[in-house]
Amino acid sequence: MKDIEINIKIRLKMESELNEVERDLVEKAKQATFRSYAPYSNFSVGACLMLENGKTITGSNQENCAYPSGLCAERTTLFYANSRFPDLSVDYIAIAARGTNGEFTKMPISPCGACRQVFIEVFHRQSKPFKVLLYGTEGTYIVDSPLDLMPISFDSSFL
Repeated sequence: MKDIEINIKIRLKMESELNEVERDLVEKAKQATFRSYAPYSNFSVGACLMLENGKTITGSNQENCAYPSGLCAERTTLFYANSRFPDLSVDYIAIAARGTNGEFTKMPISPCGACRQVFIEVFHRQSKPFKVLLYGTEGTYIVDSPLDLMPISFDSSFL
């Protein structure tokens, strides 16, 4: 038997410590939560990504009574960006959420497994990492690469 240790680095920044780009992306992700359609879970998620040319794109979760027909904020944002700007790389994605009480979550929320898998596909498609910003009122996690969110991931090399 052999133990394998996987180490990842996640930074925690208070809102006042975010740089101008990070602060702008988080704010746009927070605003996107108000365009969420979440009548079933009452959990509103917003995302904002920045492409390599500086353009920002936002998205929000969209639920449907016929589960699992809805889609997460992260995937609506990434899929829209790729369909409109297929030749531009993603540099950042910021994610924020408001809980069932309508308030922003204290702790940063984590993308679901399906979104993490899409992050991995984006990473491989553009052949470079992008930063993931996970917002909470008590701090924002800064992750340098989607591989840090899913270090043992499935990709096309397994096909």
